[in-house]
This record gives sequence, structure tokens and C-alpha cells, in this order.
Amino acid sequence: MVEIIQEEKKTLTIILTEGPYRSQYVEMAHNIAESALNIGYNVNLFLYMDATHIPKKNQNPHSFPNVGERLRHLIKKGADVRACVRCATARGHACDNASYLKGVSITSVYDIPGWVRKSDKVITLSG
Repeated sequence: MVEIIQEEKKTLTIILTEGPYRSQYVEMAHNIAESALNIGYNVNLFLYMDATHIPKKNQNPHSFPNVGERLRHLIKKGADVRACVRCATARGHACDNASYLKGVSITSVYDIPGWVRKSDKVITLSG
């Protein structure tokens, strides 16, 4: 009898500090996360500082791709997305998830060390 060893999925964690529509960091994070999900990685995305604007509901940019819709797509594909509670509050986002897309958790920055410890790769995109 041949024993089949199932390889554990690898995990990528992305820490993003830049807000939407300011630089290409958000687009880069989305592209990297989507590629990782497509090849079977678990993906963690932590939104810190101005990146807490990304999951805001009802965005309607006229000359840019809608970062909220792209984030919604990543969540549907299985990405674990969390936003820093202090950063979100400081930027006027309610901590009851009412202003955020479904599937985004508002949590503490203290989630980051656990994610880093359990990740195979960690990427930080910051200005």
C-alpha cells in the first residue's frame, strides 16, 4: 500500500499601509494576492494606516479600478482580510463593520506577529 502524503498549503501574508488611488501598491498587493490564491496559497492581507480606506463600501472612482471590488473578489477566493481597528477609527471608519465590505475583519495590529510566524512568505508594501 502506498501512503499519500498531503502537502500543507503555503501561506503568504501581505501587510499594506498605502491607501487606495495614491500609488500602485494597492494594485500590486491585489495582483500578488490573486496570483498566490490561484496557485493554492493561503493569503492573509493586513490593512494598516491609510490602507484601512481600501475596504470602504460604495466606492465609485471614475478614473481608477475600484479597489473595493477587487478586494471583494479576493475575499470570495478565500483571502483573510483584516484591518487595524485603531487605524480605521482614526480615519473615521466605524468599528462595527457597517462601513466595510463583508468579509473584512476589524482587528488589532497584534494579529500581525501570529500571521508572520505562520507564514512561508511575508511582503510589506509601504510608502
